[in-house]
Amino acid sequence: CIPILLGNEEMIEKRAVRLGLDISGIEIVNLRHDREAARREKYAEKLSEKRQRQGENFESALDKMFDRNYFGMMMVENGDADAFIAGTRAANNKTGIIAREVIGMKDGISHFATMHVLETTKGTYFLADTMINGNADEETLMDITRLTVDAVKFFAHDPVMAMVSYSNFGSNEEPECTKVHKVVERMHEEFPELPIDGEMQINYALNSTVRDKVFPFNKLMGKEVNTLVFPNLSAANAAYRLMLEMGVGESIGPIQMGLKKPVHFINVDADVRDILNLIAVAVLDAAVLDNKC
Repeated sequence: CIPILLGNEEMIEKRAVRLGLDISGIEIVNLRHDREAARREKYAEKLSEKRQRQGENFESALDKMFDRNYFGMMMVENGDADAFIAGTRAANNKTGIIAREVIGMKDGISHFATMHVLETTKGTYFLADTMINGNADEETLMDITRLTVDAVKFFAHDPVMAMVSYSNFGSNEEPECTKVHKVVERMHEEFPELPIDGEMQINYALNSTVRDKVFPFNKLMGKEVNTLVFPNLSAANAAYRLMLEMGVGESIGPIQMGLKKPVHFINVDADVRDILNLIAVAVLDAAVLDNKC
């Protein structure tokens, strides 16, 4: 992994000295400096061409190139970098919107999402969507579920999936429960061989003995769930953070799923270890994409 730092080189170098870090040889791109004017214009031209039917013109695109997220993602889009790590605040909708504009969705997908990998004493678990989609409707949840299947396979695991809710297999007809129930039905139709079922409460998802006894018709019979898809962002985000704060395990993520190129998001207050883990994922992501091209 060869890092490229975006920002003011003088400020970055001062901070490196204060932290006792040797950053000699690391490329620093001061995107707002005059020497980057030509590249800002090139990126602006490409972005305006790409989004001209969405009201983007050269002048508005050029203004955006003074923003690190726009500039960094355009580096990836233009092939000047292989991956981008975007630091976000708690509300990251703006960064996600930029990613949609610059990078775009994979074919056949209208939404992107994130997943956390949790290493626990009981094994490895995959949780989605932990960062992007607030109140996911049925179509959004369907995309999240499909993306999660591929993401779990990317990490060399066979997904055994539970769609989590506060009801079990249609026991509650509240809109949120019905939404999950419908997604499960659609997944059964599209992926009949995939072990996925729900909607179900978390205790049935994680306790196969009780689940198989109480609901013997379930399509996860005899299998241990390793993948949990939550009905909304609040539930997924709270679940993985609760597990971490209680010391249940360690996490890798949030791992972006659904964009055409490796752009990943992480909170600006993340630990160094979390950032390094996500960088490693981004490098793998870029390497796989390179092999496909």
